[in-house]
Amino acid sequence: MTPANTGTSTRPYLIRALHDWCTDNGFTPYVAVFVDASVQVPAEYVKNNEIVLNIGFEATTGLKLGNELIEFRARFGGASREIVVPVDHVIAIYARENGQGMAFPVPTDAPAGMAPGSEAAQQPGSPAPGPKSRKLTLADSTPSAGGDASTDPADEPSPEPPSGGRPTLKRIK
Repeated sequence: MTPANTGTSTRPYLIRALHDWCTDNGFTPYVAVFVDASVQVPAEYVKNNEIVLNIGFEATTGLKLGNELIEFRARFGGASREIVVPVDHVIAIYARENGQGMAFPVPTDAPAGMAPGSEAAQQPGSPAPGPKSRKLTLADSTPSAGGDASTDPADEPSPEPPSGGRPTLKRIK
């Protein structure tokens, strides 16, 4: 139960608002999801306990953006699958075309060592994360985006921004 002075989580409302914004502007809404046992997605597409899903109306059937769950059917490899994502497991929602969106914290009830990028979170056979894969932020393809950032910017020169193409989510410290 939520204390009276804090209210309910803003996350589902922000997800719905950004989904509407993407749709109204002709963009494709994508969500990045932290995957654990409470998330129902095709396991073969999960990497480092994360999956990115297209939640646009063209890619989904029966999309429900509720306060507790996001539910829909989508095709993966030609087969229709039921997708169920607890709202608190959404770690970002953004427009595929320009990377604009919002990132959220990883669920606080994730077991210790299960945060994305941790050794315990690795799927069998998946590569180990790099040293800069701790926190999720959105990066876009504009020249002002600095790409990966380290804890102390003086330690390393800033890498060149991505050259064109579509924006990507990057993990940085």
